[in-house]
Amino acid sequence: MTDVTRILTAIEDGDTRAVDELLPIVYNELRSLAEYRMARESPGQTLQATALVHEAYLRLLGDDEAGRQWENKGHFFAAAAEAMRRILIDRRAKGAVKRGGGRARVSLVADQVTLDAVPQEILDLDEALGRLAEEDPAKADLVKLRFFAGLSLPQAATVLGISTTTADRHWAYARAWLYNELRREE
Repeated sequence: MTDVTRILTAIEDGDTRAVDELLPIVYNELRSLAEYRMARESPGQTLQATALVHEAYLRLLGDDEAGRQWENKGHFFAAAAEAMRRILIDRRAKGAVKRGGGRARVSLVADQVTLDAVPQEILDLDEALGRLAEEDPAKADLVKLRFFAGLSLPQAATVLGISTTTADRHWAYARAWLYNELRREE
């Protein structure tokens, strides 16, 4: 059991001191992940990678006890990547509201809201990835770390605790599997 996994288990068991132990151990990896995410943002972004790390860390270890259930280091970093993604999306949404401040507010009935604005390819990929996760969670986790967190193959292998060779094999399999699933839906 790695130090990170041991600390995550302690956090899950309610050890409040373990929360303080975790950040120094995972900070550099979280910082790299944040820098990758920020590099993909539009120029003029005011949020810095350090602030993104801190905000994501607070979301991961905040008041919500139910959210503190990580199986291992890989699961924690996948959750961190997802938290960073959500923070950036929230900031974009707030910016869009700010820029459209002169528009009239319209109430929507829940039945009228549709997913037409989301490209169908993204929805199809999400569904296929869900099926892959049911069949082989390890390969789905690798795809999430590579595609959504932007980790390189060696970085993702390290996070998942597998060799680079195994990660390469899993990556090839997952890509082919997803390709076949998406072609079948056409």
